[in-house]
Amino acid sequence: MFSREIDEVLELRLLDVSDAEALFQLTDGSREYLREWLGWVDTTTTVDDSRAFIEHTLRSFETRKGLTCGVFYKRKLVGTAGFNSFDWTNKIGYIGYWLSKDYQGLGIMTKVSRALTDYAFCDLKLNKVDIRAAYENERSRGIPERLGFTEEGKIRQAEWLYDHYVDHIVYGMLAREWITH
Repeated sequence: MFSREIDEVLELRLLDVSDAEALFQLTDGSREYLREWLGWVDTTTTVDDSRAFIEHTLRSFETRKGLTCGVFYKRKLVGTAGFNSFDWTNKIGYIGYWLSKDYQGLGIMTKVSRALTDYAFCDLKLNKVDIRAAYENERSRGIPERLGFTEEGKIRQAEWLYDHYVDHIVYGMLAREWITH
């Protein structure tokens, strides 16, 4: 079971099926806000959808295909973060995250992303961490920028969000850069 205490109030840990209700309530309570940048929101309509998502993330963890965790602030679930996927051949981890609107601006996701990047390089011995964010999503883009990731480019029309495409900005950090960072 993966768990990381980031500081005295912030923890990152694998979600359990017992977290399905809390995850659904968090999603449902932030639905309109999350929908601006996340394409899966409309397909999460019941607690069973959140349970199925958690079961999928646990299978991904067991097979080393991904690592999706709950972000717990003062023991309360406030979002998710982790590696959407791993490319073991090229030693790359792809970080993804979302946070309830009510908990933004506290530095939570920057700390979480720093901890995930440390884990990628120190524990998993990856060579690169990749973070992608929609071009217009300034809050999400601010996280890799604050952590010193390099902006590597733009992928045009990278994602369909309900009724339009969004471009993604790709950020990368190499292990040798992080260690001297």
